[in-house]
Amino acid sequence: MSRAFVKENDLEHAGIDIPEKPISPHPNYVTPTGLTELNQSIAILEKELNFIKQKDDPSSKQKKFRIERDLRYLFARLKSAILIDPKNQSPDQVLFAANVKVESINGKIITFKIVGEDEANITLGKISYMSPLAQALIGARIGDEVDWIKPSGNETLIINAISYSS
Repeated sequence: MSRAFVKENDLEHAGIDIPEKPISPHPNYVTPTGLTELNQSIAILEKELNFIKQKDDPSSKQKKFRIERDLRYLFARLKSAILIDPKNQSPDQVLFAANVKVESINGKIITFKIVGEDEANITLGKISYMSPLAQALIGARIGDEVDWIKPSGNETLIINAISYSS
């Protein structure tokens, strides 16, 4: 096979074009836990990067580029972070960093914590303040009914409890 039209440099960089992670246009509110997690993620990736820089194989190069991309994202998020102290939030109203206990019409009790976009993890009951559920809950008080608009059909929730913790 002729290699007349193949540049060596093109072969070296094949498969390492890693797109940047999109940064949300919304304010980057974080809880103290979210800020700690952000700093921990940066520390872990920096250690990984130092280790991977010692290797010189194609898969290590690709991993290095991914880690560098992830670090750029995390440093941008850290720079834009707006720390919200849960202790300063009103305990009688659902706001950012609230732990909210709700009851559905069929009696199912669920607890959610409203957090920043990067901290959100539904398996831990943490929802982004930008999610439809959080948007429905924010501003509500104990005893209020809110309509949670979901693709599977709207659901009415009653707020049973609001609390704030770090």
